Amino acid sequence: MWGICYAEAQVSGETILLTAPLSLDGESDVTYRAPNLIRRIVSIFKNVRPGSDLTRFQALQLPPLFNMPKSQLQCYGETVYCVGNDMLSRCSKAESSLERFASVVAWSISTTRPLIFGVAPFNPILGETHHVSKGTLNVLLEQVSHHPPVSALHATDEKENIEMIWCQYPVPKFYGASVEAEVHGNRQLRLLKLGENYEMNSPRLLIRFLPVSSADWVGTVRIRCRETGLEAELCYRGSSFLGRRSNYRSIKGKIFESSSSKTIYEIDGHWDRTVSMKDINNGKLSIIYNAKEMLSGLKTPTVKDPKGVWPSESAVVWGEVSQGIMNKDWEKAKAAKTAIEEKEREGLRERKSRGETWVPKHFKLFSGKEGGWDCLPIQDLVPPAPIALPL
Repeated sequence: MWGICYAEAQVSGETILLTAPLSLDGESDVTYRAPNLIRRIVSIFKNVRPGSDLTRFQALQLPPLFNMPKSQLQCYGETVYCVGNDMLSRCSKAESSLERFASVVAWSISTTRPLIFGVAPFNPILGETHHVSKGTLNVLLEQVSHHPPVSALHATDEKENIEMIWCQYPVPKFYGASVEAEVHGNRQLRLLKLGENYEMNSPRLLIRFLPVSSADWVGTVRIRCRETGLEAELCYRGSSFLGRRSNYRSIKGKIFESSSSKTIYEIDGHWDRTVSMKDINNGKLSIIYNAKEMLSGLKTPTVKDPKGVWPSESAVVWGEVSQGIMNKDWEKAKAAKTAIEEKEREGLRERKSRGETWVPKHFKLFSGKEGGWDCLPIQDLVPPAPIALPL
């Protein structure tokens, strides 16, 4: 399953393991499923009340049998540095504000990646990082809080004058036959040379167990640029309750003027196929996103400088666990994962006994609007990473 494409290295006796990014190709590659999957999932949730917030539910520490060999930080990072065409440069190079906004909408859609029912990434440990470069784009993520599980991302591209700052944290809730995770927080894409800032949110994650198992992105994504006075609303739909696939992975929405709410373009399509944009004035139809071009043939990052890889790097922290999963050595994977979780609990106990509070290394974390969380990078630029994506 996961061994089809991966990169592995060793530094100071630690395994650095990077697996292929989630892509349209990868969906057909998944041959492993835990035996009696639904029964096992039901047993995990047997003592959980419907409506419960799962964020702090310790009993839901998943055994490696239900994990994919990568951290949630890596999944977030892949949506930025793993894409077929250079969509970010289109955002900055388009001539008109409307063209740039449409390019940002298309880029936002490209961050939507296929989900795999029955397996989930590792929950990042506090202080875990993921640092990868693709050409002149340098991406850095850090787990800045564990409860709640807040992940921060900073990406800079000096050549294209682009900066990204994300701060997001999922809040999963159990509803009996499903789990729904609302991704709180904010994503910003800044076109520095043009002085434009695009703010957007994320779709929700919906996992259904019964009557038909599925994992979908659903809900409304809103994109706004105050400087140009433009907004977009994109409605993501998954499969129906009974598993009908007519609206499966569909997107419908619009681009409109903030001041008048006047619709300029209508958006329609499927994020795993193509998405088109229709000009309301003249009826002209154009394809703004082609998933096959963007999410097929994605390459796996490789370690360029093993000595430069931080001990906090996701590929190091979870290297041994991932290796066990890929080899289906479940005892090794379980032992390695248990050791990581116990080390984190011990660190928490020590800080509590000394009256210390965890301070992130690369971001400043603070309370945001409406009682949420927000973060800002400490450095203006992300340095080149020892892990890089082949061009």
